[in-house]
Amino acid sequence: MLAEELFALFKRRGVLWPSAEIYGGAQGLYDYGPSGLALKRKVEEAWVGWFLGLSSDYYLIDPAELLPEAVVRASGHLENFADLEVVCEKCHTASRADALLEEHGVTNAEGLRVEEVSALLAEKAIPCPRCGERALSVPRPFNLMFSVEFGAVGRERAYLRPETAQGSYLSFARMWEVGRKQLPLGLAVVGKAFRNEIAPRQVLFRMREFTQAELQIFFDPESFSVPLEKVKDLSLPVLRAEARARGETEATGTAPSDLVAAGLPAFYVYHLAQEFRFFTRVLRYPADRLRFLEKNEKERAFYNRIHFDLEGDLPSLGGFRELGALHYRGDYDLGRHSQGSGTDLSVTTATGRHVLPHVLELTFGVDRNVWALGDLHLSREGPGTPGEEEARTVWKLPAHLAPTPVAVLPLMRKEHGPTAEALALSFREAGIPATVGLTASIGKRYAREDELGTPFCLTVDATTLADGTVTVRDRDTRKQERRPMEGLPEHLRPAFFLPRPWKTA
Repeated sequence: MLAEELFALFKRRGVLWPSAEIYGGAQGLYDYGPSGLALKRKVEEAWVGWFLGLSSDYYLIDPAELLPEAVVRASGHLENFADLEVVCEKCHTASRADALLEEHGVTNAEGLRVEEVSALLAEKAIPCPRCGERALSVPRPFNLMFSVEFGAVGRERAYLRPETAQGSYLSFARMWEVGRKQLPLGLAVVGKAFRNEIAPRQVLFRMREFTQAELQIFFDPESFSVPLEKVKDLSLPVLRAEARARGETEATGTAPSDLVAAGLPAFYVYHLAQEFRFFTRVLRYPADRLRFLEKNEKERAFYNRIHFDLEGDLPSLGGFRELGALHYRGDYDLGRHSQGSGTDLSVTTATGRHVLPHVLELTFGVDRNVWALGDLHLSREGPGTPGEEEARTVWKLPAHLAPTPVAVLPLMRKEHGPTAEALALSFREAGIPATVGLTASIGKRYAREDELGTPFCLTVDATTLADGTVTVRDRDTRKQERRPMEGLPEHLRPAFFLPRPWKTA
């Protein structure tokens, strides 16, 4: 499905649409409708449940979205958080230089120096993407943070957070006192981040306001033990940096033990494996559509020692795109904030060791994965169930993520509507969201629910009034069976359970 087709479906079904749409939209900003918000929140809940489930010392916090200037100065974002911008001297359109290079066949453009980018733009004679003129300026760094006036007289400077991670670093000392004073200690944040993207594009992949889910694990590198044996049977699709340098583009299935033998820390490999399990077991992405891509020294962020992106092969966007990542940040973050604040952020562990904790960061793009769930789980199929006369678009979302788990469809509005409403209420009272679809033919109502990803449709008809049974239609198989209304919420409930990391099956 093309990006335009997927976005059109999302708008039609109330998943999302451009912000300020009646004014023509606002570039890089999107509003979630009821279906999209329900999906987004379930994705967030699933992420929190999975990764906080890895340890009893991992906590969810909600730090402020505004950062004083001293914080972003210490973190390095004032100096380093920039992309290279080029501006057309004819129409004044601004573009990201590395994005233009990638669109014209230059791979690995991210991380190149200004002079390297400038030379490639000239060599390729790349035109302005808007007017077509070859009149691009010399690349210049453009800081991506939004600054705001702060305080009653506006003399102070603050910034909307460019990532959620800084709140965890600022909260570490307090949480050390609040918690059990032992490492590893994990602090997770799910919330908004803000980046003044030069040229927002690819819908939810380059936004100016977006939602991140990030877990910062603070640990002692000499004693961070992990149960690597629990993931020993996985085969992780990995594309190493040295393989990319040789021109290889295909990921290789690699056992966790082989990655450790190749020099990656066991704690890093274990969390790679847990990310892979989350994407395949919870989001149900096909394993052959995922890969871990290792960033080289030029490509990775200034604070990272090891950096793998988890990418999904998304047809709507023409190939692999980043959906999550795993960063080993060393002691950079607490070290910089110790210097910037004048506060010693080192701690004494239960073994008596005095250490400035290192950080392992698991990051996840919530909005990006809402898009990917559409890209990887939407399909076109021919007619099947009686009442379906045409091919259908079906969103085969995992049942535990579906915005609406159950739709109750009365065959005749007047005769069967009250019974349908009562049945939907019984589901809601059992904690399972349910809607009632009243309009259009039964086939069109099935089609609507298929596009929304509703796993089960319950049809109320004349037989229901006679014997208390309804037709239960399975979205994926389109099989139908009659079941008693009594006890139906409990019968369907197991389909909506969220997978958890300690379950091995």
